[in-house]
Amino acid sequence: MGLSASDFAFVAALVRRESSIVLAPGKEYLVEARLIPVARQVGAAGVAEFLASLQRMPNADHQRRVVDALTTNETSFFRDREPFTALTDVVVPQLVKARGAQRRLRVWSAASSSGQEPYSLAISLQESLPPGWDYDIVGSDISTEMIKRSEAAEFSQVEVNRGLAAQQLVQYFERSGAHWRVVQSLRRHVSFQRLNLTAPLPPLPPFDVIFLRNVLIYFDVATKRTVLRNVARLMRPDGWLFLGAAETTIGIDDNYERVTAGRTSAYRLRAAVPAGAAGRM
Repeated sequence: MGLSASDFAFVAALVRRESSIVLAPGKEYLVEARLIPVARQVGAAGVAEFLASLQRMPNADHQRRVVDALTTNETSFFRDREPFTALTDVVVPQLVKARGAQRRLRVWSAASSSGQEPYSLAISLQESLPPGWDYDIVGSDISTEMIKRSEAAEFSQVEVNRGLAAQQLVQYFERSGAHWRVVQSLRRHVSFQRLNLTAPLPPLPPFDVIFLRNVLIYFDVATKRTVLRNVARLMRPDGWLFLGAAETTIGIDDNYERVTAGRTSAYRLRAAVPAGAAGRM
């Protein structure tokens, strides 16, 4: 039996309220598939029974599980590769020149899911920064469960096979039972916290680079504008923003300018784009 229209409307409203993510009609099968494990975990006979109970008697923990299940996105190490190549080949050399006095970079992996992206960023910086430089990476996600997974820094064989070179696996991971765990020397550079990108963000030191990839596609235009403005407040004036391949700031927030970065594109605050530093698109 498929998800009823009323149950889908209830879930869509809950997810929209808690995360601003829009679940459009046609996602009923996805919602049901994602909620089957949740229903089993709480002892319900099925999704319909679980949602009926949740509507009769609201339960904060069960609501959080629903939101977590439906805001967990696909991820992998070095996903889509080109942004990471642009980071090491284009962005890091420019920032090294600009940050010679501090010799430290700060990077934010927003909506970092289970942690593959921030640890990929850590590997990229570890391999591209000059000796004597340091870096901090903050990974954030709306899902409490994903934050726990990221902090554990343990990944299955299937997960490490997706995107990691053999040499990187040997150098930056160690065996942990049937899994692989990121080594402490890399983990010490990475921290995680739960953040809702659509809500007012807590005060944080500004970032040199922000990865906000494959997130905006889930929001309506007004919410995209809110997120981009929130992000701009935490971005250094000469910082860099990477979005997903299907995402853009164009027509949403004119404070950003799209520039070429190697074989991909990135975004910078308009007043801070130096002439000749990157090509306009």
